[in-house]
Amino acid sequence: MKILHIITRLIVGGAQENTLLTCEGLARRGHEVMLLTGPSPGPEGTLMQRARAGGYRVIVTPHLVRSPHAWHDGAAYWAIKKLVRETSPDVVHTHSSKAGILGRAAAWNVRRSDRPLVVHTVHGLPFHPWQGRAAHRLWVGLERWAARRCDKIICVADAMTKQALAAGVGRERGAGLFTTIYSGMEVGPFISPGVTGAEVRRRLNIPPTAFVYGTIARLQPLKGHDDLVAGAQRLFAAVPDAHLLWVGDGVYRSRLEQTLQQHGWRDRVTLTGLVAPGEVPGLLPAMDALVHPSYREGLARALPQALLGGVPVISYDCDGAAEVCIQGKTGFLAATGDVTALTTAMVRIASDRHNARAMGAYGQNFCVERFSAEVMVQRIEALYSELAAT
Repeated sequence: MKILHIITRLIVGGAQENTLLTCEGLARRGHEVMLLTGPSPGPEGTLMQRARAGGYRVIVTPHLVRSPHAWHDGAAYWAIKKLVRETSPDVVHTHSSKAGILGRAAAWNVRRSDRPLVVHTVHGLPFHPWQGRAAHRLWVGLERWAARRCDKIICVADAMTKQALAAGVGRERGAGLFTTIYSGMEVGPFISPGVTGAEVRRRLNIPPTAFVYGTIARLQPLKGHDDLVAGAQRLFAAVPDAHLLWVGDGVYRSRLEQTLQQHGWRDRVTLTGLVAPGEVPGLLPAMDALVHPSYREGLARALPQALLGGVPVISYDCDGAAEVCIQGKTGFLAATGDVTALTTAMVRIASDRHNARAMGAYGQNFCVERFSAEVMVQRIEALYSELAAT
């Protein structure tokens, strides 16, 4: 098959990693794969180098930008439509909100006889309870409109399907429009990282006997780092050897560092800065638990990544988190935004360290096949074939 993937930006992020692994896997299976994306500036880092080394064609258009822009959005629509006409892909597969709306519209509006199959992956819905009413209404309306312009919607968690249908997205065609395919990753490096926790802690200047709570997320709004700060005083009092390890970078870094300094906690929190996705498995051995206090996700890749490394997880109960953070088995959930409950879970997991290790081991077995990149690509390929046969 000839397959065109479209994503807004190739920053360091879960949706982008998922898309690149899909493109690489399909190319290895003999498909002709193309990836269209926009510019990727900013402190989050870029995955463009990996994309260009992936064995498929990468196309960059300057018009596919994240923020709404009437002229750029119109130009991006016509650039996508022109590319579809010129390359005649069998499948157009869109990712992320902006590329998902423009890409679905452009591919769907190609002449009916030439129209490719149109598939969209929901990595995380663009509407959520933490945005203003006008923005929420706009995004719901756009997603309802775009859902009528595709053959199938892949969700990375069952929760995404339930939320979409509840908002009226795809309601006309019902649950049959949706299918869940968990976001895959290369599981081997997480299971066998080739480095010990003691070695990683020495490199990062983390005390060898500390109980380390890791967080893997960009330092930006709605990722919950402020909630960790809000609960830190109670945490440090209850768990004297607690240490926080924040993996990632972003626009909030300087403000967070200043806050930590003001509280006198700078030596109890390690910030790694920007980390390439391939380096994440080598940091997990330093962690005793992973904390993911994000307010919105599809299904955060950090959760299965930690469990694949044998690290139990604590998460806000948002979106698809409960599908991998299983209460009392792989970790603990807290109501989204409840700092007290989040901190209580962090204290609880450190109070029984033998049980924490047992939850990590259970989670590793639970995640090995469910979150394998190979399984993800197989299921996506099978979906294309199924759609083509109908």
